[in-house]
Amino acid sequence: MTAAYVALEGGHVLEGRGRASGTARGELVFTTAYTGYEESLTDPSYEEQILTFSYPLIGNYGVRTERFEDDRVHPRAVLAKELTDDVADWLEGEGVPAVDHLDTRDVVTDIRDGGAMKCGIAVGEDATEEDALAELEACKAMSEHTDIGAQVSVDDHTVHGADNDGETVALVDCGAKGSIVDSLLDRNATVHVLPYDASTADVEAVDPDILFISNGPGDPANYEQAIELVEAFVEDTPVAGICLGQQIVAEALGGTTAKMDFGHRGVNQPVLDLESGQVVMTTQNHGYTVDEPGDYLEVTQINVNDDTPEGLDGVEHDIITRQYHPEANPGPEDTLEFFDSVVGMAGKSEQRAVPADD
Repeated sequence: MTAAYVALEGGHVLEGRGRASGTARGELVFTTAYTGYEESLTDPSYEEQILTFSYPLIGNYGVRTERFEDDRVHPRAVLAKELTDDVADWLEGEGVPAVDHLDTRDVVTDIRDGGAMKCGIAVGEDATEEDALAELEACKAMSEHTDIGAQVSVDDHTVHGADNDGETVALVDCGAKGSIVDSLLDRNATVHVLPYDASTADVEAVDPDILFISNGPGDPANYEQAIELVEAFVEDTPVAGICLGQQIVAEALGGTTAKMDFGHRGVNQPVLDLESGQVVMTTQNHGYTVDEPGDYLEVTQINVNDDTPEGLDGVEHDIITRQYHPEANPGPEDTLEFFDSVVGMAGKSEQRAVPADD
């Protein structure tokens, strides 16, 4: 059996079965999702993290590329109770270390009680505890990854749906999932995907009907250029955001964000709409949250479990954001109408701009 060691913050070392060789370090987090492992493993929001699956068997329906959210695996390493050969072979080919035969109930409990933590992993025929501890020693906190956007964003401006005749969306790619673009294309939008550090001139060249800030990894405070874009365009252009995008919008408009103890990651997070009283189930993957929305945003939805903000609307401007993933890959499709609301904001702004009759 290939040796595998998992060193946790504090110095405790777990031993498991190695399924994909290599060394890695990152923030140790868990997901409660019992399906959608292909989508989770290709979600850019897991960059610089080590993903633990709480569901005991991962891989029971194979690996299909059409389910991928991006073109590569993003977690630095993967932990599970049991991985099938399909998933283990996929991770080996991606160069992502994987360990199973762990009691993931204990791992999840440690994270829940102590918070997301630094972790080091070593897997291989000659791997040792010392190798894993060395990775742990070199591990940085998520807030210290000040340019993490560069690891997950497009390098250049790309256009999707150029022949569509709906709204023009400038999507700032801070680690966008492919299904977000697909959801906008399904509504006849033309989507201009811009790098996470796009300038105001880059956005002006698109002349968008909507400015959209995507999901992504890390501390929202480190996405300074995206924050500046929201500040620059919110007066005249409708703004939308998902996950990290909600946090960036809040930062731009005088709100504050905070690191959560262990975040929300899974496909069964309940969200309450404060106006309708309806509760919907949502897909989530985030470790930061909006702490205070500020004066220009109002909280419209909250998490049933901990009351953290799940939806924000603009008080004076056309703004709509969601902390969860309405594109529902993986997860329930309770909230797909969010994208209808997003594209609808453009028409709302145009209507507002028409002068009243004399």
